[in-house]
Parts: sequence; C-alpha cells; structure tokens
Amino acid sequence: MKKIGMIGGLSWVSTAEYYKRTNEMMQQAAGGVSSARIVLESVNRQNYVDAVIHRRDEDAACQQILASARALEAAGAEFIVITCNDVHRFVPAIQPLIAIPFLHIADVTAAAVAARGLRRVAILGVRKTMESDFYPEILERHGVEAIIPSEAEKAFIHDSIYDELVQNRFRDETRQEYQRIITALGERGADCVALACTEIPLLLRPEDAPLPAFSTTELHCKAAVAQAIGGNGRTSLA
Repeated sequence: MKKIGMIGGLSWVSTAEYYKRTNEMMQQAAGGVSSARIVLESVNRQNYVDAVIHRRDEDAACQQILASARALEAAGAEFIVITCNDVHRFVPAIQPLIAIPFLHIADVTAAAVAARGLRRVAILGVRKTMESDFYPEILERHGVEAIIPSEAEKAFIHDSIYDELVQNRFRDETRQEYQRIITALGERGADCVALACTEIPLLLRPEDAPLPAFSTTELHCKAAVAQAIGGNGRTSLA
C-alpha cells in the first residue's frame, strides 16, 4: 500500500472529512480493519489567507504549499492529495520541484463527469476556483465545458464558504440558496454541477442538488484509495 501525502488545514473542516472518508473507503477496498497510510501536513490557514486575501501575494501562498509538499516528500509520501480545490492552481509551478506526483482533483472530477456522458458542468467554489483556468482547461481535455456562475452567484458562494463553511457552520438558508443557484445554472445550460470546494458537500449532499452533482471530496478520496492500493487513481469504489 502506497503512503498518501495529504496537504490539509485549508480548512480543517474538509481535512477531517478527507481523513475520515479515505479510511472508510480503504477499509472497504482492502478489507478487514485496513486503514490508509497517510502522512498529513497541515497548513496554518490564517497564514495562507493572509498571503492570498490580505496581501494578494500568490507567490507567498505558493511557497507555503511547496514547503508542505517537500515536507511530505521527506516523510516518505508516494503521492500528494491537496484537500482543497483552489490550491490546485499552484500544482503546475510546484510539480517540477518535487519528485512525487500530485493526484489532481480537477483531473479526477473531469474523468467522473465525462464517464457519465455529461458535457456542461457548473463549477461552484471559492473565487480562485471559479475564476482560474485550471478547471476549464482540464475539463476541456475530457471533452467537458465549464459553466461559471454569474458575478452575484460567485459572490454568494465565495462569501458563504469563507464566512460559514470553513468555520464548520452549515445553515438551511445557505443550502437553499445553493439549490436555487444550481437550478438557475441548469436553466442556463449546465447539465451537472461540480461541488468544487471540499466543504460544499458537507452543506449540500449531491443527491439533494437539483442537477446531477459531483462531490470533489468524495471523488478525490476514492481516487486516492485506488492509487494507494495500486490503481490508476480513477477507480470508483462501489
């Protein structure tokens, strides 16, 4: 079994869910009382937010993630999972500087959407996720188009993540607004939705969404287990 390197802390809420689901899936996949071999590097979210939001210093934020990746490599991790969607925008800059691969959350998500025969996926996440190129570019390689929420929708989604979800607050009113936004995106042509913030599935279960919905957390954990036990990182567990 390969050792999973996990970059967490962004936020601790989704990191805890990653640890839980990865181990639940590993026990299911490997049998008995198996648990995943995980080494966790937990970033101080406040330091990251200070760099990204307050100083708008993308290089400083990238350096924090690079330091975590190097720490995982030194600890014997064989591949890296980042428990946060938007941080994946740094992967192209970091990957050449370390010897172990990243399991990219957008790659895993794009493969799952394409496998369902869906072609226009709405991306819900923080602004960096919704406005960066990494999801549209990776989706395009799988024959899938990214649909981005309107400015008002982006503002609501981003603010709810920062003000509520990463602080472990999940309100019915917020859930209902997400459902309304997803319905509106469907009316504008989306045939499915990616819950592309790892806290969103804790607020809104995919089965409660008005469109077919993909939990990036769930897909990423499944892929990590598959890769750890020798698969290609895209095998879905039953």
